[in-house]
Amino acid sequence: MASSAAASTAPPALSLPPSQFARLQPHAYLLAHLSPPASSQQPSIRANGRAPSQFRVTSANTGSLTHTNGSTVVRLGDTTAVCGIKAEILHTEDIASWSVSHSSSSSTPNKRRKLTNPTGKPGEDRQDGSDQVEDDDSYIEDFSLLVPNLSLSTGCAPGFIPGAPPSALAQSLSNQILSLLHSSRLVRSEDLQIWYQRPNLGPEELERHNEDEQMDLDVEQNGSGNVGETREIKAFWVLYIDIMIISLAGNPFDAAWTAVLAALRDTKLPRAWWDADNETVICSDLVSEARRLSLRGLPVASSFGVFEADAASGWRAVIVPDAEEERKIAEGDRKGIQRRWVLADPDGYEEGLAQERVCLVVDKDQRQNGRVVIVKMEKNGGFAVDKKELKELVAVSAQRWEEINKILSQC
Repeated sequence: MASSAAASTAPPALSLPPSQFARLQPHAYLLAHLSPPASSQQPSIRANGRAPSQFRVTSANTGSLTHTNGSTVVRLGDTTAVCGIKAEILHTEDIASWSVSHSSSSSTPNKRRKLTNPTGKPGEDRQDGSDQVEDDDSYIEDFSLLVPNLSLSTGCAPGFIPGAPPSALAQSLSNQILSLLHSSRLVRSEDLQIWYQRPNLGPEELERHNEDEQMDLDVEQNGSGNVGETREIKAFWVLYIDIMIISLAGNPFDAAWTAVLAALRDTKLPRAWWDADNETVICSDLVSEARRLSLRGLPVASSFGVFEADAASGWRAVIVPDAEEERKIAEGDRKGIQRRWVLADPDGYEEGLAQERVCLVVDKDQRQNGRVVIVKMEKNGGFAVDKKELKELVAVSAQRWEEINKILSQC
C-alpha cells in the first residue's frame, strides 16, 4: 500500500510540445532534426520537413493586376510577393544630360551609331561590337529607366506594425534588385527607346523650300553622310517596378526577384511614335500592336543559409580562435560527425539561426548547350562555405533554374 501511495504522489515527467520546444530552444530543436541518432539511421531533415538542399513549393500567376503593363504573384512557401510594372514616357528634352551626351557623341563613332541607330531597326540585337552594346545599355542606368521599389506590407510578419517607417530590410532589398537589374543587363535598352524617323525629302520637296532651309538641309545631309542617321531617339519608356511582400516567412529576396522576372516577362509596351506636328509621343490603343520585352536570359536567384552545430555555445565568435575552430571542424569531419549544414531557401525560423548566408544568381546559355553562367555570387557573415561547397551550391542553383524556368514557362 505504501509503495502505491508513493507512486501516486510522484511528480509527472516534464514534457514540452514541439512548438514550445522550438521557441525555448530554437538551435537545439533544429539541431535535433538535422543530426538524428546514428542508431535510428534516419537522414538529416529540417524542422519544416525538407531536406537541406530542398526548396519550398513555388508558384507564379501572371496578369494578376489590372491597369499595369505587367504583373505577377509569386508564392515561395508562405512568402508571397506581388509585383506590378507601370510604364511611363520620358522625353529626351526632359533629360538634363541628354543634349550634352548627344552633342559630344559626334566625336565617338560608336556612341554616334548608338544614338542614331543607322540600322534603322530598333529592338534588334546588334552584333557590331561589345562596346556599342555596352554604351547602349548605359541608357538604363544613366537615365534611371528601371525604378524598383519594394515594400513590406503591414502584417506580413509580426514585426511590421501599422504606421511604421520603411524598414531597413525593404530598402536593402530594393537596392539589391536594382543592382541585379543593372549587372545582369536583363532589359534591353532598345526595347525602351521611342524613335522618330525624319522624312527623307526628295529633289521635288527640296525645291519647295526657301533658300535658307535648303542650305540647312544640305549642311545636315553633308554632315551626316548617312540616310539612316535621320532617325533619332525622342523618348524612353521608364518602367516603375513595384514589389510588395504581403506575407513574409523567410527568404524575401528570392521571392521578390522571381516576381520581378515573371512580371517583366509579362510586360507589354504599346506601339509608340513621335508626332512631329504636335511634338509629342503618341501611343496606339490596339492591344495587338503591343510588344513584349525581349529579355536577355533568365537569371534565377537561389539563397542559402549555413547552420552550425556549435553556434549556440558562442565559441565560434568569441572563445575559440580561427585555427582551433578549423581543427575542430576537421576533426569532426574525420569522425563522420557533421557540424554544419547548408540549407537551401531558409524560412524565417532558419534565418534567425543561420550565421552565414550565400546568394547565387545563375543563368543557362542556350546557345552553348545550356552552360551554367554565374551572374552574381554573394557571401556574407562567415567563412564556413569554401570553394568545394560553392561548387556544389552552383549545381543546386542550376537545378533550381530548371524549376523556375518550367514554372514561368507555364504562366
